[in-house]
Formats: sequence, structure tokens, C-alpha cells
Amino acid sequence: MPFVLDNSVLCGWLFENQATAYTQAMAERLEKDSAVAPALLPLEYANVLRTACKRGVINAQTAQEMLRLLATLPIDIDLARPAPAQILDLALRHDLSSYDAAYLDLALRCKLPIATRDEALARAACVAGVGLAQPGP
Repeated sequence: MPFVLDNSVLCGWLFENQATAYTQAMAERLEKDSAVAPALLPLEYANVLRTACKRGVINAQTAQEMLRLLATLPIDIDLARPAPAQILDLALRHDLSSYDAAYLDLALRCKLPIATRDEALARAACVAGVGLAQPGP
């Protein structure tokens, strides 16, 4: 069963200091499954790479390679434009950023659990009824 992939889990796959047992288990799940993410995922990820470059953690060439790797993963980017009013409603109701609300909105529309390391988003996913994606099938 597919799952909604949050940037916090993706970063755990590619940055050792952000890796956890959960991010590793979700990477293994993605080997057999697929994920879906809102269109903002590549933008959020590019911003993380920019910050890593500015801090000297990686160089621009490595950042570009990491972006190319992202494009090869079985992650379907949802190109539907979420309704701003719906995003705001979810953000206010669950005390989320509008970015995290976009992940929740996608999970609700697709009726899929969310893979995230973000505590507020995980809590909102459970309250909203989609839940947290678990390792395994």
C-alpha cells in the first residue's frame, strides 16, 4: 500500500545525521512499495540541500546529485493544486504549518497514511484518521 512521504523522512535517507530506525525502515518499505507526495516536496528538499551547501555540509555538485537521486525514487508527485482554504483549515485545526497541512491534505484525499518524523504532523495524521505509515507492507 502506498504512503504519503514527508520531507523529514526523505532527509533521513540522504543525511546520516537525520537517519533513524524509522527512516531506514521506510526506505526499505519503499523498495517494495511506492510513495506519493505533494508538489512542494522537491522544493522543500531543494531548500534543505541549499542549507546544507551554505553550512558546508555538502557542495553544490553533491546537492545536484542528490536531486537527481530524488527523481529516480518511486515517489509520485501529486500535481493537483490544493485549495488554500482547505490547507488553512487543516493548519488551524491541527496547529500545523501550511506546508505540513499540504501533506495531511494529500493523505486525506488519497486515504493514505503519512511517513513523517514530525511529531505535530504525525499527531494530526492520527487525529484525522489516516495514521502514521508503518514499516513493512
